[in-house]
Amino acid sequence: MLKGIKKILVANARLNRLGGSETFTYTLIEELKSREDIYVEYFTFEKGFVSDKIENELKVKYKSLKRYDLILANHNTCVTELFYLGYVIQTCHGIFPILEQPSYLADTHVAISQEVQNHLISLGFSNKIIYNGINLSRFKEFKPINLKLKTVLSLCHSQEANASIKSVCDDLNLSYLEAYKYQDSVWDIERVINEADMVVGLGRSAYEAMACARPVVVYDSRHYFESCGDGYIKNKLGLSLLNNCSGRYFKIKYNHSSLKDEFLKYNASDGIYLRDVASREFNISKSVDQYLEYWQVSKKSEKINRKRQFKKAIRTIIGKKMTLLVFKKMNNKK
Repeated sequence: MLKGIKKILVANARLNRLGGSETFTYTLIEELKSREDIYVEYFTFEKGFVSDKIENELKVKYKSLKRYDLILANHNTCVTELFYLGYVIQTCHGIFPILEQPSYLADTHVAISQEVQNHLISLGFSNKIIYNGINLSRFKEFKPINLKLKTVLSLCHSQEANASIKSVCDDLNLSYLEAYKYQDSVWDIERVINEADMVVGLGRSAYEAMACARPVVVYDSRHYFESCGDGYIKNKLGLSLLNNCSGRYFKIKYNHSSLKDEFLKYNASDGIYLRDVASREFNISKSVDQYLEYWQVSKKSEKINRKRQFKKAIRTIIGKKMTLLVFKKMNNKK
């Protein structure tokens, strides 16, 4: 390994199928790989569709080193598995899923929204907000949208939401497209987005649509919270972003009539505005710069260094398994 090269490991619990954190992991690795002063590898418990792309397309290896300068971990199970191999930043993507809960074994934490930041602070974990980055060279406008709404794409995760959207499309005589990840996962989703004038979805799906200069309706029904949304977000994007465009800021419960009203707010010029926002806020290059800067700054923290020294001492004395038990109890006290 050449002197001065930073060795970075990117970890995600599963890379066997498509999903928000899986796509983010690929994008993060892709950007890190493009930098001459970084050597990157990946880790996952479950290999498959996405890890195959990481290895075959990005030419990035599975974890092989005994030490890393920095570990970017997306889930607490990854932190538990890797904490002793280097400096760990855990990125927390949500407030409900168990895997997204902060681990005391991480050296510091990143939140992807104000909502997540508040959740981590309430549990006693300091953190920094860094939005999930997107490859803006990949997610862009290939096909201009129509001045009048003609085609709507659902990127929702529930058939209930898909049925509601299709019903509104039928009522308004609009073409309906669907990319339901639990049936037919689509890797080149940017191509599908470009076939629509407007996109309905949450979180990263909304960000990717904005990057493609598509107006967005934030709405879905997820298994971990009831069906709701923020609606057509052009004039309330800043507030929706506080909760990662999850629909949990306004928590509006839509019926057929009210969802139809959101569709009728469509304005083709809003796509240009949303692309501009995506270029400023969701650029993966900017996100990686923020991670690297946060790493350098947090390494100088006396509190974090004391914690690292404590972890190292505990592990040296009682071993990895007992260290896990000690920190698990500390986590439970949070």
